[in-house]
Amino acid sequence: MDAVPLIEITRRALAHSEEAADVVTEAWQAQALAEAVGVHLATAGPPEVRAQAGGLREAGGRACGSLRGPGQRSDGARAARLTEMSDPLSALHDLGDLLGEAGGALVRVAVDAEEEGLYWRCIEGIDAADECGDRVTAILRRLALIPRPFRRAAPVREEAR
Repeated sequence: MDAVPLIEITRRALAHSEEAADVVTEAWQAQALAEAVGVHLATAGPPEVRAQAGGLREAGGRACGSLRGPGQRSDGARAARLTEMSDPLSALHDLGDLLGEAGGALVRVAVDAEEEGLYWRCIEGIDAADECGDRVTAILRRLALIPRPFRRAAPVREEAR
């Protein structure tokens, strides 16, 4: 499945999450997507962004570990369905937005958390969403510097003889 629809599915699920456990689970899903996008770009992306993509993969993986709750299985991640990125720029912009929304949702859960363990999971998730968002921004900046293959060079003018 393409990255953009997976990200959109997760954004909708996060937006409709009302219970703290659901918000944390959807934030975990967002981090799993960050990891999967990082893996995809590190292996199939332009050579100029592979190092940054590897950093996104690592940061997303660490975040998944900190947000995973008791009994939550890693094979339940929507990100496992990621098979392609037909529009990497849109996917990265959407992923950055999703990570920001996940961080904001985790702040709201942390403020209301009555259990210390949940509070600290949220704090770690907020930090992770911020780190992954920074890595997405770095990849987007790097992509902006790469000449686009669809841009045509200016025509060469023949010199008059």
